[in-house]
Amino acid sequence: MAASIYEQILGEAFYQLHPKLQQRYTFLQDRPFEAGGVMKRIKGVPKGFLPLGWLGTKRKLLFPERGEGVPFTLKNTPSVGKDGEAQVHWERIFYFGKTQRYFNALMRFNAKEAVIEDYLGEPPIVYSDLELAVEQGALLITSKRQRLLLGPVEIPLPSIFQGKATVKEAYIEEEEAYAISVQVKNPLIGTVFAYEGVFHHDDL
Repeated sequence: MAASIYEQILGEAFYQLHPKLQQRYTFLQDRPFEAGGVMKRIKGVPKGFLPLGWLGTKRKLLFPERGEGVPFTLKNTPSVGKDGEAQVHWERIFYFGKTQRYFNALMRFNAKEAVIEDYLGEPPIVYSDLELAVEQGALLITSKRQRLLLGPVEIPLPSIFQGKATVKEAYIEEEEAYAISVQVKNPLIGTVFAYEGVFHHDDL
């Protein structure tokens, strides 16, 4: 079985991840990884930028809601793109009562440039290079170069307009659960979007 895009980008460092994270990011038998959990805290787009939040809901990317104890589901589906490169679709659904909000993306491995390409939204509206690292068994993901996607047109974004993401995913032995924290910051706005929670995958 071919190595996942995360194994390929991390190389030997992949085996420094907690064993449960290694299993999670190997995508055994090419099956989707499906899980459910609760966001302890989640902050949507700041109130002063609600148009950005409502626009995000149309592209399954950002949203204005916030709260505590918010249920969510996660689904990662590996596949092969038209160009033959491995890719993984990320679907994250947050349940605010009867309202569902999304934070979706498509990650691809660019073997030529040795980078994970992250296409955010559906259809994608923002592109970002991702840098992956391992720290004490946890997976760290940070966003780097970003571009605005307007159909076939790609516009490089100056740093002042970028939303820099920092993601940390770990495994908590005591709870037999995965812990996730995500924070997206902009130099002007501050925190654009953030969440912190835990999730379980019973079939792994």
